[in-house]
Amino acid sequence: MSFAARLKSDYAYLSGALRTLKRTTPIGKNKDVTIRERFEAQVEKYGDRVALISERETYTYRELNARTNRYARWAQSVGIGKGDVVALLMRNRAEYLAIWLGVAKAGGVTALINTGLTGASLGHSISVVDAKAIIVDSALTPALGAAKAHIPASAAIYGYGECGYPRLDEMIGQFDGANLTAEERVPLTIEDRCIFIYTSGTTGLPKAANMNHYRVQLAMLGFSGVTGAGESDRIYQCLPMYHTVGGVLGAGVALLNGGSCVIREKFSAREFWADIVRHDCTIFCYIGELCRYLVNTPPGDYDRRHRIRLCFGNGLRPDVWIAFRDRFAIPEIREYYAATEGNCSIFNFDSRPGAVGRIPWFLQSKFPIKVVKFDVETETPVRDAGGFCIECAPDETGEVIGEIVNDPNKPAARFEGYADKAATEKKILRDVFKKGDSWFRTGDLMRKDADGYFFFVDRIGDTFRWKGENVSTNEVSERLTGFPGLVESTVYGVAVPNHDGRAGMISLVIENPDAFDLAAFWKHVRDALPDYARPLFLRFRQNLDVTGTFKQRKVDLVGDGFDPARVFDPLYFNDAAHQRFTPLDMDLREKIVSGAIRL
Repeated sequence: MSFAARLKSDYAYLSGALRTLKRTTPIGKNKDVTIRERFEAQVEKYGDRVALISERETYTYRELNARTNRYARWAQSVGIGKGDVVALLMRNRAEYLAIWLGVAKAGGVTALINTGLTGASLGHSISVVDAKAIIVDSALTPALGAAKAHIPASAAIYGYGECGYPRLDEMIGQFDGANLTAEERVPLTIEDRCIFIYTSGTTGLPKAANMNHYRVQLAMLGFSGVTGAGESDRIYQCLPMYHTVGGVLGAGVALLNGGSCVIREKFSAREFWADIVRHDCTIFCYIGELCRYLVNTPPGDYDRRHRIRLCFGNGLRPDVWIAFRDRFAIPEIREYYAATEGNCSIFNFDSRPGAVGRIPWFLQSKFPIKVVKFDVETETPVRDAGGFCIECAPDETGEVIGEIVNDPNKPAARFEGYADKAATEKKILRDVFKKGDSWFRTGDLMRKDADGYFFFVDRIGDTFRWKGENVSTNEVSERLTGFPGLVESTVYGVAVPNHDGRAGMISLVIENPDAFDLAAFWKHVRDALPDYARPLFLRFRQNLDVTGTFKQRKVDLVGDGFDPARVFDPLYFNDAAHQRFTPLDMDLREKIVSGAIRL
């Protein structure tokens, strides 16, 4: 990086960090000011301004506050006391935020349940937090009914809409909308739990991450500082509200600054820009795959008619970044990296393509975030002869960890953990650089360059080892993006009997099977990747399973492997001897497994 470029980046980071610090510092200094008091102060200031806009309802600040007060009194009337949990199973709408804010005012805790879950996963999400009550949207009652065997019978169920349960939407009007009286207000501090947000569950059952009133306010005010949001901003939010970005950041960036949040029930690539233009939005939040979907849409009339000044989110892949920015004329892309439950937060304040964040040299001592050497085969950090972890050199890939500091003056450095104590313990790394220290394991592999920029490499468990080399599934997928006819792909490692490590396999979704040039794709793979990183097996799929936040589910694909007896999609083998992808049947599989064909 040139001297001028470094100065520009340092200025962007310093100004952004100071702005964020100014907005978040008061949280820790006012321990009795929870999200309840914080929001009510905004209502006093912005009462008749529009707060939330959705397809089903629109609320001013004053109307939203009245709605939250009704839910608070309802919660108290059904016995929801301080710390009691209400599970919320509802699709995106303004009412969603009114419910969890209202429950928080009463001292309760709302578990934001993934609306895509079914069966045991849904039941686990509700039971693991010991929910005392459940609120379910009528459209989601079939899923709840199918999971009832996994849900505690003691949990009272309330419906929203006609669904066979007591209708909360009808009874809520009987409660007073005025602010709670002094007698009604349960004493709360920023240390009290506010909501549960779940990990995606792509590799197992979802884990319920604790978010107390401090962390909720830190997220909302922190990102208002990161984005520089103000009362004139309108935030477009189409991500699931059970996710941190959708349920906390999108609305929070608006509500704690006097702005407005436009909530769409579900993301639509076709209607995205038309919505933004129609609602005159200035900011939107994203998950990386959302941007890829938009880039893959045909050119439209609204592509550049918007007033967007900035977007913020995470997971925007380097191979999509520039195309997305240039096609839609996005002035600033504020990519960040953070874990809902963790203490590692980094931000890309200068829109450096591909970087998830940066910590300049002059602030590294203030942000105890390290990249440590990692053994992909054992999936554990490497330790030296003294038993301590080893920090990576610049551009060396390792696991990102953040020091856990239990200091009342540094609440952001704590790790609040999960509802499940065993799951919490698995995320803590001890005796890292000295005896007695503890660090939060992010589970993500990254590299940090000499200028302090962090670049995401892969999730631990996705990176695998083959022919003595580490293979990043994320990087392989990025290298192969852009091939004609290729819509989507996911890369993973599969076990091959009698071979060490795991071999690469790729599942593809293509536009037109009859027009896809498999021979040209073989050459593309050969030219784009070193030998050890080239997928040995190829599987064609009609679609890829993803979570509600567009994260690819690979567990079932890994389990299927390259066995034609288990896989009914077309399978191919990367046949180096004949320089082509050869159809994979049982006979060919046996030759591979027996070693008759050398890999």
